[in-house]
Amino acid sequence: MAPVLALEGISKRFGAVQALKDVSLEVHAGEVVALVGDNGAGKSTMIKVIAGVGPPDEGEIHWEGRPVTIHSPSEAQSLGIATVYQDLALCDNLDVVGNLYLGNEIRRLGVLDEVAMEKRSRDLLNTLSIKIPSVRIPVASLSGGQRQTVAISRSLLGEPKVVLLDEPTAALGVEQTAQVLDLVERLRAQNLGVILISHNMVDVKAVADRVAVLRLGQNNGVFDARTTTQEEIIAAITGASDNAVSRRRQRSEGGT
Repeated sequence: MAPVLALEGISKRFGAVQALKDVSLEVHAGEVVALVGDNGAGKSTMIKVIAGVGPPDEGEIHWEGRPVTIHSPSEAQSLGIATVYQDLALCDNLDVVGNLYLGNEIRRLGVLDEVAMEKRSRDLLNTLSIKIPSVRIPVASLSGGQRQTVAISRSLLGEPKVVLLDEPTAALGVEQTAQVLDLVERLRAQNLGVILISHNMVDVKAVADRVAVLRLGQNNGVFDARTTTQEEIIAAITGASDNAVSRRRQRSEGGT
């Protein structure tokens, strides 16, 4: 099957800085692809390209097999791409319902339909098996893991086909991290494509199907998460595997 989202030969420059160079990435329906790399590897730039925040200078983006251009976040959303950034962008003074429907409120005869929004909020959270004391509880009183699940749930209201998660487990405890990873697996079970940015190799190995490594703005390998060791992935991130190949090549050439 063709991937839901495919990027080919993506390059992006900021002045004299080459943030991305000839990068390719694809994600299929019902697949979790982890995008990993050291600081400055180009992960954030890649996410912005997909989300329409920073269109690429070169390369092609294919959506469900057809070429598309994504010039703005609204265009990405209309295609079916949802992005949950690390800062979550939640309003602490609003309850769960208010945050889920912020900017997309349901109105009836010009008046907010609080009953419909509350019911749909409950249905959505129940579908994802998300446990929250009440949909009318202020977000400020929720744990970090619960806040993350609310942000992810909000992204699903538009019925996307691909969800981008930027460091969803950063600064979370063990129990809260488990909640978020369970939700990622439920997104996959609902046949969504998920791109997960994470520095935590344990989390990556726990939920990812494939791991795409960026190094210095370029592809440095795509690995099967089930058969590749954590050490091999870290070696690709740091460049240790490249150095090992280079040393073997030099020894071989010296021997001949």
